[in-house]
Amino acid sequence: METSNRFLSRSEIIGFAVLAAVIFIVLPVALDTFRLNLFGKYLTYAFVAVGLVLCWGAGGILSLGQGVFFGLGGYCMAMFLKLEASTPENTAIQSTPGIPDFMDWNQLTALPAWWQPFNSLAFALLAVVAVPVIFAFIIGVAMFTRRVGGVYFAIITQAFAAILTILIIGQQGYTGGVNGITDLRTLLGWDIRTDEAKEILYYVNGVLLFAVLFAAQYVRKSKLGRLLIAMRDQEDRVRFSGYNVANFKIFVFCLGAAFAGIGGAMFTLQVGFMSPTLVGIVPSIEMVIFCAVGGRLSILGAVYGALVVNWAKTTFSESFPELWLLGLGGLFIAVVMAFPNGLAGVYAEHVAPRIAKLFNKSAGDDMPGAAKTPAE
Repeated sequence: METSNRFLSRSEIIGFAVLAAVIFIVLPVALDTFRLNLFGKYLTYAFVAVGLVLCWGAGGILSLGQGVFFGLGGYCMAMFLKLEASTPENTAIQSTPGIPDFMDWNQLTALPAWWQPFNSLAFALLAVVAVPVIFAFIIGVAMFTRRVGGVYFAIITQAFAAILTILIIGQQGYTGGVNGITDLRTLLGWDIRTDEAKEILYYVNGVLLFAVLFAAQYVRKSKLGRLLIAMRDQEDRVRFSGYNVANFKIFVFCLGAAFAGIGGAMFTLQVGFMSPTLVGIVPSIEMVIFCAVGGRLSILGAVYGALVVNWAKTTFSESFPELWLLGLGGLFIAVVMAFPNGLAGVYAEHVAPRIAKLFNKSAGDDMPGAAKTPAE
């Protein structure tokens, strides 16, 4: 008999194995390089969705600003890649060679001091996680220590997403403005634009996603995970029991930001650019939709939600370019109304019982010495 505090139950082991087969075997075999790269982009959103399962599903913290952390991680990686592509040889036609092209267009004559550390890949990789976490820590301390939560917290995080978007667009000479940071070519001399590189990055993306999934599973199965659920359901009771609720909320909010930052960095590598359109209110709300459709209580469901919603978004936009937003909204409304626990809820309520019944029946038929009636 399996206990609930095991790191992975039998059904969860099967779930992880199926997801691994889908990501590492089925999709690479079934799709060409272009479509595989699209699904690699979809997987980068799954990092955000997994973080939202911990924040929203387990902790009851609905953040409508996860695009902020996704964008910060993506911009940190893009800054390193852009500096590597902006060598004096590659930018010889500029007025000031050796700086990114958008800085030259905006009449900057030297690389800003805060860009200098991003010449180091090690610093950039550290910043991919550290910058979103620091930003989330500041927001968390400001909000949770004052017991701001629920709808108010969601609106405030949405406001931060809008503010950061405006800031990035307004500081065009330092951030690339509305176009973002584009024309990213190499990673330590390795051309990331080739089909072979995109396939390799897809597999790296999948491996990192599973690392994030295992980290999220560890949190869910730990004492912290149980406290998060208790805080979601009865926050005052947890507080009266002597726990500092604000600290737990800050931690899980920062953890979700770290996951989103990693996803943003992988998006930059997979797609080859980063822009403010991925930071604002609309993408942040879409990320919540990924989590809701997949199931906000399931980390595996969140991954499937990101894949399904983005696949539907691509399909609708290709077939009905003027109606795809209505199709995406209709999909979200239909899932939430018919299946409030998302795809994971559909599986748990309708598919898993049938599979268990089938296995139990097979096991009963195979038992040696099983009593049979004369008719049998």
